[in-house]
Amino acid sequence: MSMVLWSVLSLTIQGTVLGSRMHNLSSNVHWVPYAATKVAEERLFFSLKLLTDEWQFERPSNQYFLGDIVNIEASVQTYNHVPLRVFVNRCISTLSPDVNSAPRYSFIENNGSPARVLATCPELRTQIDKLQFHLEAFRFQQANSVLVYITCILKAVPVATATNSVHKACSFSPNGWVSVDESDQVCGCCDSTCSSSSASDRVLGDLRWEQASVGPLNVKKFGYGPV
Repeated sequence: MSMVLWSVLSLTIQGTVLGSRMHNLSSNVHWVPYAATKVAEERLFFSLKLLTDEWQFERPSNQYFLGDIVNIEASVQTYNHVPLRVFVNRCISTLSPDVNSAPRYSFIENNGSPARVLATCPELRTQIDKLQFHLEAFRFQQANSVLVYITCILKAVPVATATNSVHKACSFSPNGWVSVDESDQVCGCCDSTCSSSSASDRVLGDLRWEQASVGPLNVKKFGYGPV
């Protein structure tokens, strides 16, 4: 079984990271340190940032109160490259920038499937190289810290590549799982395990990915008084 290699980059609220063309990929995601990989010359810029309530501008503050809606946008800048579609493969929240620290909570997993508690918060695609999603501001139980870090694995594939069980963006509706892109059938595995259907799906020369973070979010209990 091939080992998945993810480079670790800690970013601020306006997180911009440098994407690379990677090979030897697997759908079995692990959060592991950077290791030697084959990197092609093409470079892409992935971004993960907080947006205002109207989804129009980048949010100038990282302060929230419990229950506030946290709007997040993932994007990829292609420059002189074929058009790419961005996906959020996985997202976790932690108390520190270390994605391997505990406690941690995974709220997007299974190759683009939101956790059930967040599944009714739809993902939105305003344009092909952007993907927006939101969740309620929260704090870890039995933790004194008011800070929350969010780290996501972003990936991009050529627009001409059809969505499938590992390249998808899903949300849950009263009628079941739905895709923000093409056929809803690609989201049918969200309640089980979403894996590649063939070796060619697991090793894609045109797949680009990177890890990006926003935070820390400063989440207070009330709009006044102590935190």
